[in-house]
Amino acid sequence: MSIEQLYYMKHKESELQRACLKYFKLKYPNILIFAIPNGGKRHIITASIMKREGVVRGIPDLFIAYPNGKYAGMFIELKVGTNKLTKHQKEIINVLEKAGYYVTVCYTINEFIKEVDNYMIEK
Repeated sequence: MSIEQLYYMKHKESELQRACLKYFKLKYPNILIFAIPNGGKRHIITASIMKREGVVRGIPDLFIAYPNGKYAGMFIELKVGTNKLTKHQKEIINVLEKAGYYVTVCYTINEFIKEVDNYMIEK
């Protein structure tokens, strides 16, 4: 994949994430949702510092801090185009699910809306 293609995919994923956050904050203004900024290329020193501070490879992009009666909270990994989960992401998702969290992967705003709305009404 070329640098231009990588830039395009990251830019599109950023647009998707911003749209998802806008929707969530409008529909659920009193529920905490936050981004986990793990991705992206960083200078080796910055990456080393972040790793020592607890950054873990493969953690999903967003977290909704709301137990719905069945799950302790919801993690959301956002992907665009033909992007697939990495080995580390698959391993982390398995760990999170075993710990009682709901984890989903969304490629579009419509998938995000469906997943979140279903999660928020689960009891």
